Amino acid sequence: MHEAVPPGPPDASAPLLTATELAYSRFVPNQFLRLLGRPSIVDVKLGDHVEQEMTLLFSDIRDFTTLSESILPAENFRFINSYLSTMEPVVAQHFGIIDKYIGDGIMALFPGSADDGLRSGIDMLHQLTLYNDGRTRAGYMPIRIGIGINTGLVMMGTVGGHNRMDSTVIGDAVNLASRLEGLTKNYGTPLVISANTLYALADHNAYSIRFLDRLRIKGRYQAQSVYEVFDADQEPLRLAKLETLRSFEDALAFYHLGRADLAQPLLQECLRVTPDDWAVRVYLERCKEFSRPDHLQNSNTLGMEIGWRNEYSVGIREIDMQHQQLLTRIAEFANLVEHGGAGLDATMDRLAEHTAALFGTEENLMRRYDYPFIEDHLKQHSTFERFFSELRREINSSQRDPLYLVFRIQLILVDWQINHTIKSDLHLGHFLQRAGVS
Repeated sequence: MHEAVPPGPPDASAPLLTATELAYSRFVPNQFLRLLGRPSIVDVKLGDHVEQEMTLLFSDIRDFTTLSESILPAENFRFINSYLSTMEPVVAQHFGIIDKYIGDGIMALFPGSADDGLRSGIDMLHQLTLYNDGRTRAGYMPIRIGIGINTGLVMMGTVGGHNRMDSTVIGDAVNLASRLEGLTKNYGTPLVISANTLYALADHNAYSIRFLDRLRIKGRYQAQSVYEVFDADQEPLRLAKLETLRSFEDALAFYHLGRADLAQPLLQECLRVTPDDWAVRVYLERCKEFSRPDHLQNSNTLGMEIGWRNEYSVGIREIDMQHQQLLTRIAEFANLVEHGGAGLDATMDRLAEHTAALFGTEENLMRRYDYPFIEDHLKQHSTFERFFSELRREINSSQRDPLYLVFRIQLILVDWQINHTIKSDLHLGHFLQRAGVS
């Protein structure tokens, strides 16, 4: 029989460990650890990672370099910390995680929903107004910021070496969010989102949103649509943008389809109502380029891009074949909308049936092989169906110009389908190929 061992003194290191973990949480957020499935910072290992759909927000102070050169380094640090301390609670309020501070910039993650990220961006701009009121009272110049938001699959984990590691998020979705933040400078607007984020919102009509541009992002063939969110604009400007929304959308549709002659008078009318609308001025300048002999080389228009390319292949024969057929049907549909003709309702019905068959094929494969991101994927399918229904209502109302409707087909059907194919479907394709499907 073993002699009972009396209990020893309490572990004096326990409170110290708790204090240490608390200190570490200021550098590596506890939410980050939970997403990695690690209960404590001491359990984190180099290379730990998890893949998840997130909304990513990048923000940056405009003209910060010029501003910082006019003050002493100590004042610069006080200013940055004052600003960042003002914005940090706004991100937390919307269930966001600040991944890192990049000088005066913020990179935040929203694992819950795209609405969390967008509401955070809007409230950051509202908070900036209050912050600038304080700066003005103290005799300082107000500051401006730009915010870019994108939604997509990312890989979150730890990188570095065994003696120095860091938590980070990597992926194509991160790069696009960062690029969008920089684009805010071009259009004079503080908040832009990608089409990925627009489609991920629970109800996009709950926000003040307008199409802003289609851009060719470096390293990608398919154009990316960019949208302005102007809920945080000062009330006179916000109301004026809402008043001119239809004319602005028509003008941009005409412009992107190569009809600057139709776009220009609409833009001039928008400028009369909203003289502070910088995006209108940008497009008026672009319209002038069409009168130059070299306008084709310098034009920002991308026009209609409907058709299959080998780059769109996901490596699964049945899915690739249905994708090709879908793009062919969309091209026929767009031609019918633009030039008129009988059978429009029947064409839309066939398009809806083909889409449902494609989505059914993907869902069956996802369920058969236990695809881990099936819920996110099916949400994207539901979003497409919802936006397609909106487009059908627009077409059936006969209240919009055919060219505008053709451009909507490009944005809603073509751009969505191709971007979904080369991101979400390609991810699914790689998963299925590893499972032996071809």
